Amino acid sequence: MGNRTDAQATVEQPFTRPTTSNGRALAIEGVSGPMNTEPTDRLRDTMAGFFQEYGLAFVMVASYFGSGSIFIASSAGVRYGYALIWAVIGAALLGFMAQDMSARLGIAGDPLMVFVRRKLGERLAMGLAVLLSIGCLAWALELTAAVGRGIEVLLGGAIGWQPLAVLVAVLAIIVGVLNYEGIERVMTAMMLGLLVLYMSVAGVSSPSLAAIGGGVIPSVPTGSALTLAVSIVGTTALWPNFFLESNLVAEKGWTEMSDLSVVRRDLGIGYTVGGLTTIAVLVLAAAVLRPAGFTQLESFITPGVGLRRVLGSWAQTAFLLGAVAAAFNSIIPIMWTPAYLFEHARGRDADSADRSFKIIYAVGVAIGGLSPLIAIFTSLGVIDMIILFPAYNGIIGLPITAALLFWAVNDRETMGEQENSYALSALNVVLVVLAVVLATLSLPDFIDAVTSGGL
Repeated sequence: MGNRTDAQATVEQPFTRPTTSNGRALAIEGVSGPMNTEPTDRLRDTMAGFFQEYGLAFVMVASYFGSGSIFIASSAGVRYGYALIWAVIGAALLGFMAQDMSARLGIAGDPLMVFVRRKLGERLAMGLAVLLSIGCLAWALELTAAVGRGIEVLLGGAIGWQPLAVLVAVLAIIVGVLNYEGIERVMTAMMLGLLVLYMSVAGVSSPSLAAIGGGVIPSVPTGSALTLAVSIVGTTALWPNFFLESNLVAEKGWTEMSDLSVVRRDLGIGYTVGGLTTIAVLVLAAAVLRPAGFTQLESFITPGVGLRRVLGSWAQTAFLLGAVAAAFNSIIPIMWTPAYLFEHARGRDADSADRSFKIIYAVGVAIGGLSPLIAIFTSLGVIDMIILFPAYNGIIGLPITAALLFWAVNDRETMGEQENSYALSALNVVLVVLAVVLATLSLPDFIDAVTSGGL
């Protein structure tokens, strides 16, 4: 055989598909097969594009929308019908504003605990980290117990909640040590799923649209409606989120003030989903449980039992699946908080991918999985934990953190030209005042319940 000519060599070179500047292959007209863009590729591109800009707010919303939010929203619907929908809307707006301030702090200044350490020193910062982390551990104990109890009901009592709570903690550790991007996708999918689930069940309950519209207008019925409205705010403006948002903006690559518009769109989407899901739970209770004669609820599981009587077993299953998923969702971001607190309090950079961060998280969740021991060695039951442990955070964690956030975003040394305007400062004052009011209202009942051995 003779030698190949240059022309032959050129012709026989393998075909290379042209690409765009970012390396993605171009589709070429008339060429079929793998060169065409598949629907799965387009879907993957769409999802990747969404998570490049959005998703953090869903982590924040998943943090607060747990068994406590479901119980309080259901109680509002049972006791006052649609009258407190305005409180849910107001709470979502307040949560949005608090997260906006935390995000601005993280972008223009430092994460909140870094600010605290710089201003108060390592010893006081570490003391605050310990005090606040106790609240996170209380939440973890309550949430593992709540998920275990919910699964027990779903299984018809075949397995007790105690071993299930331990398994929940193990699963939370496995999921929580994933990279941030993976967690964000899980939280987003879960929150969107909860929205669809509860909106669907609420839709078949034939709620009064006129009454829903009336509930948007602020009013305070007689009785303890104001306390319940403040509780809605307390569960929505969750204090761990004040720390988390100021840290996680860096995970999203939001490091310039020009990114603030994206941050606010993200918060708008996330808190709209969270607010609508909470309203759906309230509407469901008002449309089904209140007419059925329920006047108060024992726990976040009770609405599912009531729905079964009226709408059938499918409604109970749907409600409880949502409640279990929501409670599990909350464990992970809440228990990230102590890891950030301790890492920053001792002057270290905090990165969710670091080994030390994951160890602190895993140890915290493991302690949270000891909720069966709380039930054994104290007289507190699952329902007691579900109500009392979040109350501790409302009394201790929320006022302290709201005050620290107010200090940080109004500190010119930290924020520079991005310190709070007078309007934002006024809104921040509202948050601090509500936190103090919530603590004041909750403290007497909390002390009585703890000293008397439960509710």
